[in-house]
Amino acid sequence: MAPGEQGVSLPTAITLGNWQDPPFNRSAFWQTRELLPTHRVGRGDGPVRDLPVGTSGADPMAVAVRRADGTEATVGDVMADTYTDAYVVLQDGELVGEWYAPQGGPDRPHALMSVTKSVVGCVAGNLVEQELLETQRPVTDYVPELLGSGYAGASVRDVLDMRTGVRFREDYTDPDAEFVALDEWIGWRPADTEEAPRGLYRYLATLGADGSSGGNFRYRSTDSDVLGWVCERAGSERMANLMSALVWAPMGAETDADLLCDGVGTAVHDGGLAATARDLARFGQLLLDNGSVPRADGEPRGVVPSRWLRQAWGVDSDLRTAFAATPTELTFPGGWYRNQFWFRPGEYGDVLLCLGIFGQMVHVCRRTRTVCVKLSTWPKPQDPFFLYDTCAAFDAVGGALAGRERSQGWRGLPGIVAGLSRAGGDEPTRDHGQ
Repeated sequence: MAPGEQGVSLPTAITLGNWQDPPFNRSAFWQTRELLPTHRVGRGDGPVRDLPVGTSGADPMAVAVRRADGTEATVGDVMADTYTDAYVVLQDGELVGEWYAPQGGPDRPHALMSVTKSVVGCVAGNLVEQELLETQRPVTDYVPELLGSGYAGASVRDVLDMRTGVRFREDYTDPDAEFVALDEWIGWRPADTEEAPRGLYRYLATLGADGSSGGNFRYRSTDSDVLGWVCERAGSERMANLMSALVWAPMGAETDADLLCDGVGTAVHDGGLAATARDLARFGQLLLDNGSVPRADGEPRGVVPSRWLRQAWGVDSDLRTAFAATPTELTFPGGWYRNQFWFRPGEYGDVLLCLGIFGQMVHVCRRTRTVCVKLSTWPKPQDPFFLYDTCAAFDAVGGALAGRERSQGWRGLPGIVAGLSRAGGDEPTRDHGQ
């Protein structure tokens, strides 16, 4: 069975009430522009970054992988069984694997959901480099509208690493959870109020606190929304323009992206981006290449500050403790979250991940020089077995393409320095995965 062919017929009656639900999402995620208001993230008029076709002839889909249930399969089996809409595999910047579901194609944008957060993080990194944004300053210095909310007292660094004390439950199935209310306020699902949609920024100002900032990691989409709001204030531009000028155009994107908005025109920073799989692979290659792209003369040109990415790849005892103390440690043992990126120790070295619900993923491994992209429409927002199998599959692809031996079970040790000084801070000293 080819990836994504689960035998579900495509629906025609897609609405705000069902566009994120199966089987409607299988079509809706390819046509967000027709469903919701968007801002255009322009690719500019510069050169497109070339993705030369690899000449090795190796088929990444034929690589063997062990699944979460202990059974053996091929990477192609995993892609087929996890509702894949598209995948792209790069090795050393060359295109070695690519596939699209019948609804999609290399020139069609697909909803990226929370992969958006990582792009917003790169915007923030550029603004820090330009000295327009300071990570240690309170977010309320940039957005005083949040002074009466749970974000009062949180720093820009706290929202970057999702260590605020804001009361927000990221529960996609509980109808009473704040995440469901967020979707209603931004107009992404029907709401029982004549005011709807009331807007993202108004919603953020209503959130209270249930802890102090700077504590343990807890995944909150609203932290990314506050970060985006702060970036717009610091950069004096709306997010779509910041993304275009600071990331999308200079990285050599081939196609304009879309940034979904709420009902009053505010960009949804936590999950609104829709882009092609190839451009997402270019973004992954940018991260792999330490934030640079090759110029015509062969010399690298910086797009995302290398210091910003080195800082993210590094981990100190404080960052690990903040992550290890939460249930998320069970999903990514030995992992951490920094600058809007996920990190996990993989079979062939540490892996940077950009993740979105319903199975969106960018998988970057510096040791194997691979970038793997998967766009999906899982039936549920989260599925731990699908997530495990996809990570294992992409680990295996990287190892096979690079001819690398596994890391012999190394997973990193909580509290042991892997990239920064033991005291923490923003100056990387060394990092893994080289």
